[in-house]
Amino acid sequence: MATSLATLTATSKARSRRVPLTWPRTLVAAVLSLGVVLPFAVMLSTSIKKDTFVLEMPPELIPSEPTAENYATAWNASNFARYFGNSFYVAVLTTVIVLVLASLLAYAFARFDFPGKRLAFAGVLSGLMIPGVVTIVPAYLLAQSLGVLDSLNGLVLFYAGGAVGFIAFLLRAFFERVPMALDEAMRLDGASALRRFVSLYLPLSRAPLATAAIFTFLGAWDEFVWALTVINDPDKRTLPVAIAALQGQRGTEWGLVFAASALALVPVVILYVAAQRQFLAGATSGAVKD
Repeated sequence: MATSLATLTATSKARSRRVPLTWPRTLVAAVLSLGVVLPFAVMLSTSIKKDTFVLEMPPELIPSEPTAENYATAWNASNFARYFGNSFYVAVLTTVIVLVLASLLAYAFARFDFPGKRLAFAGVLSGLMIPGVVTIVPAYLLAQSLGVLDSLNGLVLFYAGGAVGFIAFLLRAFFERVPMALDEAMRLDGASALRRFVSLYLPLSRAPLATAAIFTFLGAWDEFVWALTVINDPDKRTLPVAIAALQGQRGTEWGLVFAASALALVPVVILYVAAQRQFLAGATSGAVKD
């Protein structure tokens, strides 16, 4: 009885020593969460305000006279549906191409030995360290020589080329964790390398592939600088360029801009919600080595 009492006392003291440490963490988490949520709240609030109330002081987070006029104007009067379709086409096609090429590349790096493997992988990693802005001029000259300037397919080509290395690096870490015993068993059964990839590695990689898909889709959906550089035809603009064009030289209707920005978030939110469970599982895949 005395021993149990002493144990309970020690446990309660240990817990009391740990409780104060949770307050700073909770405070930091609350501040960081507020920093993430507040900009979205301001964006949504501004998007449902009339233009005369956008810059009022003090600002109202919940408008007294909300309106959906900005959303209707953004969608109908600014050719928004076409820009939305352009971005969706570019982002989806880029995601498909990157997942196919990057998964094959990651499979090769994870499970095959070939001359120059380490050098090739080092080259992939080195490419990730180069800022994209530095390569704009060489990439523009390359796109010009390939005849893909002012083209949505040209955007897909360069977006996919820029994302394959990172996604391959991400997937390689997971492929290396697939037990070799399963691979050897399929090999003894006569399965080719491609069949092992399709029947073994891909089914086990749904979570990392979902994570890779979200990263790739977001990168292509949000990219602004390259699209602004190579797209001249207004009908081929993507959403980030089109939203930036809503800001006039003499004045900007911020309610319209934020309404367009909120509409641009819809596919991203749907994608994340649909793949949330796989994303959370895949974000840590390969982080711990068995």
